[in-house]
Amino acid sequence: MDRRKFIRNTTVGALGVAGAGTLAAPAIAQSMPKVQWRCTSSFPKSLDTIYGGAEDMAKFVREATDGNFDIQVFAAGELVPGLQAADAVTDGTVQMCHTASYYYVGKNPTYALGATVPFTLNARGLHAWLYYGGGIDLLNGFFNTEGLQYLPGGNTGTQMGGWFRKEINTVQDLDGLKMRIAGLAGQALQKLGVVPQQIAGGDIYPSLEKGVIDAAEWIGPYDDEKLGFYKVAPFYYYPGWWEGSLALCFFTNKAEYDQLPDAYKSLLATASRAVTLEMLAEYDFKNPTALKTLVQSGAQLRPFSQEIMQASFDATQEVYAEINGSNPAFKKIYDSMVAYRNDTYLWQQVAEYTFDTFMMIKQREGALVPQGN
Repeated sequence: MDRRKFIRNTTVGALGVAGAGTLAAPAIAQSMPKVQWRCTSSFPKSLDTIYGGAEDMAKFVREATDGNFDIQVFAAGELVPGLQAADAVTDGTVQMCHTASYYYVGKNPTYALGATVPFTLNARGLHAWLYYGGGIDLLNGFFNTEGLQYLPGGNTGTQMGGWFRKEINTVQDLDGLKMRIAGLAGQALQKLGVVPQQIAGGDIYPSLEKGVIDAAEWIGPYDDEKLGFYKVAPFYYYPGWWEGSLALCFFTNKAEYDQLPDAYKSLLATASRAVTLEMLAEYDFKNPTALKTLVQSGAQLRPFSQEIMQASFDATQEVYAEINGSNPAFKKIYDSMVAYRNDTYLWQQVAEYTFDTFMMIKQREGALVPQGN
């Protein structure tokens, strides 16, 4: 499909036009006013896939409006530090940011629900809840009170459990461990003795190298290989139970968003869907090759033990109980998410899991080779 044509036609449709070919050029120009926005990213340009989500959004919008709606993207640190991207939107420094909303749990734990929270949904489940389970509207019910408008802005899929300088075999091995980890997972791991640290992506490697931290989670093989973590923390654990998926997001300043023509609001929503699909597909394509390269370079793959997984699950439920007891905004969104969680895992284990398990067995047997050659 020609993405430019698709998004452009969506914009025309939002204007209520029956056929683009019947609309005179002056009418199109009047319907697509000049708008210039700035978007700051929480990510450096070197992380091309996750940073690329913002560039893709700007490209789709620019092409669909013949440059009339122009969004200029700035990497982390060019305007503001990566972890201050949302603050730059609320204070009016920029009109938009591309970030992970769980970076701002210090403001309110509800921010985490716009990104991911531990032991909830994988990427397919999260997208279903966001787009068909009312998730986006529920999230905006909260984010609008913070002066923000929320749209999904990509997804990484299920992440890895991170890089460790030493092996982690038991729950006791977590005690006193200094770990870079974001969102509510840090609160859960704190109950198991971990000392959570909030560190921007570009600062993780030197912190590991100097021993400032003992472990760090980031995303997955493709980005982790770029950042070189295997050189200073060789034990690579999985799965990242705190991120069954990660929805990146676009925050826009609510007042600025409200001033946009309806066609531009529709276009932002359509482009954000395209960004979300693009990013997940790109990670799914690049991660397998990167994982093989990492292992060849010395990374040692380790699964978290069932003891650690169960202890982490139990600690996470304690965190949820504490937050739900004091934060009605969090509870309203969380209750909707976990109600759907029960349904999606019921469905996925019937068809998806059964098919995937069989195919994974065939892969291990070496049976997935081209036939007829």
